[in-house]
Amino acid sequence: MHLHKYIQWLLATCLLLNLSISQALETVPVIHQTAVRYFYLDGIVEAINKTTISAQTTGEIKEILFDVDDYVEKDNIILSLKNTEQLASVKKAEAAIQEARALNLKARQEYERVKTIYEKKLVSKSSLDEARAQLHATNARVDAAQAGLTQAKEQLSYTQVSAPYSGIVIQRHVEPGEIVQPGIPLMTGLSLEHLRVSVAVPQSLINKLRHFSKAAIILPETGQVVAARHITIFPFADPSTNTFQVRLDLPVGIKQLFPGMYVKVSLVTGEKQKLTVPSKAVVYRSEVTGIYVVAQDGRISFRQIRSGGENGKETIIILAGLEEGEQVALDPIAAGILLIKQHKERVESKEHKENQSE
Repeated sequence: MHLHKYIQWLLATCLLLNLSISQALETVPVIHQTAVRYFYLDGIVEAINKTTISAQTTGEIKEILFDVDDYVEKDNIILSLKNTEQLASVKKAEAAIQEARALNLKARQEYERVKTIYEKKLVSKSSLDEARAQLHATNARVDAAQAGLTQAKEQLSYTQVSAPYSGIVIQRHVEPGEIVQPGIPLMTGLSLEHLRVSVAVPQSLINKLRHFSKAAIILPETGQVVAARHITIFPFADPSTNTFQVRLDLPVGIKQLFPGMYVKVSLVTGEKQKLTVPSKAVVYRSEVTGIYVVAQDGRISFRQIRSGGENGKETIIILAGLEEGEQVALDPIAAGILLIKQHKERVESKEHKENQSE
């Protein structure tokens, strides 16, 4: 009778011990999550903003302020032309405006005088019409002179060539002292802030890409995954390769990328519900992949599993070895130590029980 009570006490103690051990471990359940299927391709980095600035007026190159590989802030002056001719045109246009305004003032005064006389019926209607026509003509002359001044000032502003956006100079097309005409290339630059990746996608994948509309690039140095901000799919295929050109616009300000670099592109081509566990819970021992499972009674066991690969960076897909809802230990090292303690305590309990029965 006493032996039977002792055995009950011993079993209860072991159960409480197992529960206390399991409570010391942080566990998570095996759950179903959306597993993403990826297809990997090579893409090339391009600059969205790449510009060749051309001359917009005639002149001699006076000064070049930036050269190849220089960084230029937006609106900085990158080169200047001699502006003697343009300044003369501005002064000439200003003089034309003064002349036009003087003639307009005289015509207005004449019109008012003729109008007053006409109201007294001292001049004919044709004289009034002639004065009115002269006033309209001088008004038009003022407008034309104003337009000429605006054009002259615009030509003068073209002698100071500024950067349309912040970026790096990649090519200089002129030298100081050269005479340039409108349309002659001056300097080529690009922005490193706004980049995209161009990739050729096989026609067998293009409908899947259109359906899921998810893609990312993998940075070559750090392995960081950067999701595309916008995806543009060309509406036609290259008949020589049967591929569609796809552009992936990237977030602003990625520091590790430069135009011309090759990067790995991941395209989402499928999604399916799969059993998953946290990656840090999985143990790799030689060719065996396993995980520590914590039962409801607190017992810990090592379970061999078959992995289906990574599902993102933090979870692993489980193909076999686990069922949904089972609790797994997040710290495999601590779980292994506690498993050894549990085994040792069970052995000692069994030996003690055998000794008591003898």
